[in-house]
Amino acid sequence: MTIELYELVGVEDRRFSPYCWRIRMALAHKGLEADIVPCRFTEKDKIAFSGGQTVPALRDGATELTESWAIACYLEDNYADRPSLFGGDIGRAEARFINHWVDSTLHATMIRPVLLDIHDHLDPVDQAYFRETREKRLGATLEEIQGQRDQVRPALNRSFRPLNALLKEQDFVCGDAPAYGDYIVFGAFQWVRSISPYAMVESDDPIHAWRERMLDLYDGLARNVTAYPS
Repeated sequence: MTIELYELVGVEDRRFSPYCWRIRMALAHKGLEADIVPCRFTEKDKIAFSGGQTVPALRDGATELTESWAIACYLEDNYADRPSLFGGDIGRAEARFINHWVDSTLHATMIRPVLLDIHDHLDPVDQAYFRETREKRLGATLEEIQGQRDQVRPALNRSFRPLNALLKEQDFVCGDAPAYGDYIVFGAFQWVRSISPYAMVESDDPIHAWRERMLDLYDGLARNVTAYPS
């Protein structure tokens, strides 16, 4: 039975969820085909089967899952005959750390310079929902938050330091070849690239070179979508 992956979509078919990109890349890594089902923020009825309120959601036969980490672990454990996402228990534990670091630190700094851009790339039916929920969460208007790009740039650069240092020493987050830790981090950069021309890193930065390598993986899976070149 075909795997179904439900993922977030904006205008011009922009696939901008960092969590969904983690699973898109994980499926490609495993060599698994999936039917991709687009969902808007306000189409939660589409993913009601998963028992959750957010994407990605995955259906594989009788198995129904939500949350990217749970889905990645499912793919690893149930398709163990295919290339490993973690490379063993130690790799899985390290990927879990990366998962927490990206969710708590990287996303928190990366979203502020592009928050209004996300809004502007949503279908009108989703814009009101996005504005209300994000402004309530962050305590300011989208315009005020994105207008502080220059002020948050130092904090953004600090959040990149460990990643920058690592990628000066090796081609991928996980070493000589990409694995799920790379897909977790890459999802954040593909998220921004999908909805904003804002350059998170300079073209001579090791992170930029790594991102280019990630974009070329799996016949340009992540490169050949609607996105900005930044």
